[in-house]
Amino acid sequence: MIISRTPLRISFAGGGTDFAAYYRRNPGTVISTAIDKYIYITVNKKFDHRIRASYSITEIVDRVEDLRHELIREGLRTVGLDGGIEVTSISDIPSGGTGLGSSSTYTVGLLNALYAFKGLHVSAERLAQEACAIEIDVCGKPIGKQDQYIAAYGGLRRICFHPDESVFVDPIICLPETRATLQARLLLLYTGLTRSSSSILAEQSHNTEHDATKRQILARMAVLAEELGQALEANDLDCFGEILHQSWLAKREMASGITSRTIDDWYERARAHGAIGGKITGAGGGGFLLLYAPQERHEEIKQSLPELRPVSFRFEPQGSKIIYVEENS
Repeated sequence: MIISRTPLRISFAGGGTDFAAYYRRNPGTVISTAIDKYIYITVNKKFDHRIRASYSITEIVDRVEDLRHELIREGLRTVGLDGGIEVTSISDIPSGGTGLGSSSTYTVGLLNALYAFKGLHVSAERLAQEACAIEIDVCGKPIGKQDQYIAAYGGLRRICFHPDESVFVDPIICLPETRATLQARLLLLYTGLTRSSSSILAEQSHNTEHDATKRQILARMAVLAEELGQALEANDLDCFGEILHQSWLAKREMASGITSRTIDDWYERARAHGAIGGKITGAGGGGFLLLYAPQERHEEIKQSLPELRPVSFRFEPQGSKIIYVEENS
């Protein structure tokens, strides 16, 4: 039996510049962090030759190509496994539509566990590349590349995307006190709204491809991401909230459905009670509201948003890892 543990993520700035429609014209930059909320993938040898995949439903099939779960199907194909295996998963956070990168986290963790099942250790770079290939190239999901890379590498990172498809992943190097202060000033609130991100992301990708104005917005978001990374490395948090705010205002212009009257009301209430900046995580439309505010204002903000559920979290320094191995006799 193999168990992998792979972190979910929070993206601070630059989301959307990791889409091919943007970075194939201009380099993209994202500042993102892994968090201590995880997806666990269990892979076990099955008694017979069949394949058992358990998620919201359970599939038992004779052939890989018969699996309806496309990520498990393509993961098995990528790794070269064709039967005699069981795959199950557990998530710390609801896995659909919460904006924490769960689909890519699942794919990275699945690949890591499947390779370990074969007795192989593969690099974070390979996990990220193959997860991107499965989700984007094979399954045709209208997504970018940042989630796969932060899930594989972990940590607080600057991730840069280039027209030649190369991806550079670098740690944000700052004082421990800076990291601790940033973590203490962030507030994560669950909205209770879940949504399929596919329609929002498909519209955003189309707009990026065909609308020069939208590409200019993304170029501004890439600059903001670079400025955020530079500020963190200078141990200067004074501008963090304002950059988060400006990034959110820009992101809202990229596609319909990213925000709503309800989300705008929550955000304005939070700002009125001490939040300097914030955003809806992921594609938008629901999931989690991330806020940056002085720690002494957190209680006031939470009281102003009683319909939202605070969720504590910490930064996670590690990416996907194998946490359990037991050889079957």
